[in-house]
Formats: sequence, structure tokens, C-alpha cells
Amino acid sequence: MSSRGRFITIEGGEGVGKSTNIACVEQCLQERGIRYLKTREPGGTPLAEELRNLLLAPRTEKVCEKTELLLVFAARAQHLEQVIRPALAQGTWVLCDRFTDATYAYQGGGRGLSLATIALLEELVQEGLQPDLTLLLDVDVRTGMARVGKRGGEADRFEREQLVFFEAVRAIYRDRAASNPARFRLVDAGQPLASVQHDIRCAMAEFLERNHG
Repeated sequence: MSSRGRFITIEGGEGVGKSTNIACVEQCLQERGIRYLKTREPGGTPLAEELRNLLLAPRTEKVCEKTELLLVFAARAQHLEQVIRPALAQGTWVLCDRFTDATYAYQGGGRGLSLATIALLEELVQEGLQPDLTLLLDVDVRTGMARVGKRGGEADRFEREQLVFFEAVRAIYRDRAASNPARFRLVDAGQPLASVQHDIRCAMAEFLERNHG
């Protein structure tokens, strides 16, 4: 087994239950005694968290789609340099709440930016680094947004978008999962929580069998 850590990402649109189900993934890692680091995107370092706040805060000024895209990748570059690459090099596994698949989904699908442009920035910033496993939590948009509505609190800049935006986000996510079945595991997040976590545990068991001996 390589001493390099493994890189696991959790993806999905609004209201899929990422926070709850990331805890399930953590439990799987803890049960196997795996040293890991949990982080998130955008964010993960002080500077990247500042950029996250800029991206999410509602504002009266219209944010240019390309500005948004560049801010996302600026945060990612810092995150990779300061957190993700060093951890993986030390043999620590990294569990990340969203990564570049979210950029394709939100800025590519939702905002309608060129996927080829996103791919160029991905290569510049990541230099070929990809997650080893991506768990995509998938639920129909109306169900997801209904869950978001029940949380209360002020909606962020993305949560204020229309259903058509989130339908486009979901479509890109599903397209990416279909085109890369070796990396993605699609999880039906519309099931009861026990069933969702059963599917996550099965996906993790398969991955751990191949990657942790």
C-alpha cells in the first residue's frame, strides 16, 4: 500500500444532507483507525475562508460569473498548497466537503460557464490531483430546497437562486458521475437516513478494502 493518503470528497446540491453524512464517513474511517483530516471548500485555510465569505454573502452588486469562478479557484489553490497536498504527502487521508466537481456543477451548470474554461483552471491549480473517491449525494431539487427552507436562518447568495439553477447543478453532477464510475459513487439521498448511510457504508467498505488492506 502506498504511504500517500487518500483523498475523499463529498458532493451534492442543496439539502442533500452532506453534514450529517460526512459524519458517517468519518465513523467509517475511525473504525479502521485511519488518520484523517476533515476540511471543506470553498475554505479550509484562513484566507480561503475569507474568500468563501465573499462568495456566499448576499450583495446588491451583481457578481460577474468569471469573478466567482476565479475566487473559487483562488481559494482552492490556497487550500491545496496549505492543507490538502501536505496532508496527503504525510499519509493523512483527506475528507473534503465539496471540491472541483462542485465548480463544474455550480459555475458550469448553474452559471453556464464553459466547462473547457473550468478544465483549464483545474489543470493550472491542481496539476492533475484528483479525489480517489467521490460520494455524490443526489436528491431531486424540490425535495432538497424544501429541506433547506426548514433550516431557518438567512439564505446565502447561492441558496437564493431559482429552481432552474439547481436543476442545472444537479444535471452536471449526475453527468460527471456517469462519465467517471471508477471515482464516483452515486447515493440516493432521498431515502430514509438509515438507508442513505447504509449505502455510504457499503461504498466506503469497498473503497477501504482496496485502499487500506
